[in-house]
Amino acid sequence: MNKFYGTKLIAAKPMTRAEYNAFRGWELPNNENGGDEGYLVEYLDGGKPNVEGYAGYVSWSPKEQFENAYQPTDAMSFGHAILAARAGAKIARAGWNGKNMFVALMPALKLPPFNSQEPGAKVNDRTAKFIGEDTPLDSQPYFAMKTATGAWQPGWLASQNDMLANDWQIVD
Repeated sequence: MNKFYGTKLIAAKPMTRAEYNAFRGWELPNNENGGDEGYLVEYLDGGKPNVEGYAGYVSWSPKEQFENAYQPTDAMSFGHAILAARAGAKIARAGWNGKNMFVALMPALKLPPFNSQEPGAKVNDRTAKFIGEDTPLDSQPYFAMKTATGAWQPGWLASQNDMLANDWQIVD
């Protein structure tokens, strides 16, 4: 078999193996320990719902495997925060002093030249001044920060402290 490493956004709550079997309306097999600690897991990023009342696929995970695989969304590593940003989440550090600060990953943007006759968005005059009126815009993805003063700062770069911190969180 090939090996894989994955990260997904889930909802979970503590539940023993016996409680999970009762929740699903199943009988606990004789060879399983109903007292095993674990978690009811709902996968929020796809998968056909398999339990009424839940929007995602529901399963059970043993406690040790669960806690080794998942981090709370308010105490993530920078690597997990980047993956969340790539999935469209706004991220921030709990240790930042400013209120309402966050970082977002801005997607690539391609626009026709300023002097294009194409309908819709195109390079604005401010940008055309630097790249030329006949040049289309090919902007690559980048991180931008909403600062404590409410300003939008494109091109945000993480500090060493940010990269090594484990207090990253997904913010609304």
